[in-house]
Amino acid sequence: MLTSFSCLKMFKAKILFVGPNESGKTVLANFLSDTTENVGGEYRPTQGVRILEFESQPEGSSDKTCEVELWDCSGEFKFESCWPALMKDSSGVVIIFNPDVPSHLKEIETWHSMFISSQGLQDSQCLLIAHHKPGSGIEDGRLPLASHLSKLLLIHSNLEEEPEDVRQAFCRYLGNVINTMSESREREEMSIIT
Repeated sequence: MLTSFSCLKMFKAKILFVGPNESGKTVLANFLSDTTENVGGEYRPTQGVRILEFESQPEGSSDKTCEVELWDCSGEFKFESCWPALMKDSSGVVIIFNPDVPSHLKEIETWHSMFISSQGLQDSQCLLIAHHKPGSGIEDGRLPLASHLSKLLLIHSNLEEEPEDVRQAFCRYLGNVINTMSESREREEMSIIT
């Protein structure tokens, strides 16, 4: 019995990082997973997907450690045919965009439709990150988001000024994802028992 109990405590969360090109997905993925890769230098778009694995202790689940598979997905629509395979068994989706680029506000609606609506994910499994690049002029104010997007948790990320705020916000989001996974697992177990 102890073996199955300890297995229940470990969750594996597959989190997709999606969004427009040059929005900061790779920078945030590297930061959150403590991966150092090409710090500075020129922009090189992700080809397809990069998978980063690490352990985290999500906020709100003090006794649970979570294995995180962070899928840093390309913002290129030429990889659209691969998206269904990327979405399979995902636990959550993070849409990252640059609020300095007006077209990103419209584009994130497409990302929401393709990755969140199509999977039927709950709002607690989704996160919007307005990623401010170094020297950004935009404040952390309200953004003109579509009504269905304004229901999602939105955080502003600025890795130069408030890196730990970004990490804590991601851990809170991860806690929401783990709670949703735990509730789903409990419902499945109860349906088997009854």
